[in-house]
Amino acid sequence: MAMKGAPGVAALGVVAGRKVGSAVRRNRAKRRLREAAAKSHLKRDTVYVLIADRGVLDAPFDRLIGWIDGCAEALSTASGDER
Repeated sequence: MAMKGAPGVAALGVVAGRKVGSAVRRNRAKRRLREAAAKSHLKRDTVYVLIADRGVLDAPFDRLIGWIDGCAEALSTASGDER
C-alpha cells in the first residue's frame, strides 16, 4: 500500500503478525524488511506499508530488495506517477 506522505522523504511502516513466529522471528523479519527498503528505490513523498510473512525470514536479501523495488514500481505505474 502506498499514499502521499510528508514532503521530501519516503515513510515506511513494517508489520509482522504472529503467523511469522515468535517475537524474535517477527523482529528479525521487520529488521530485514527495513534494511531491504533502505537499499531499494522508494519514491519520495510516499508512505509505504510492508507486511512480513514467514518467507521474509528465509528469502535471499537481494530477492527482498527486488521484491520491494518491483512493488514500488507497480504502485507508481498503477497510480500514474513517474519516479
